[in-house]
Amino acid sequence: MVALAQDVSKLTDRYQTTVPSGVRKHLQLGKGDQIRYCTEPSGRVYIEAVHEAADPALGAFLDLLEADIQAHPERLKAFDGALYDRLKALVGDVEVDLDAALSADDE
Repeated sequence: MVALAQDVSKLTDRYQTTVPSGVRKHLQLGKGDQIRYCTEPSGRVYIEAVHEAADPALGAFLDLLEADIQAHPERLKAFDGALYDRLKALVGDVEVDLDAALSADDE
């Protein structure tokens, strides 16, 4: 059986702690990085690094939206019932399963 590394840290009065150096190195964490706490039903808790890949196209699109909203706030409009009805008429009763795999034609 492989021996597990054990590091200890202490909680402050505000329930904060420092991630031990060995853990930071193992998870390749740097300042400002995020960690996720995962709790199993047995009560065992482990942490893992959060490395979410940023989508450059999405980031650029959101930056464009933000700049446009700041430059032209008068263009913002409430989502009214008429627009909802129009959208519903366009898609009808189409059901979409967001968890379903794409078909070969859709990939």
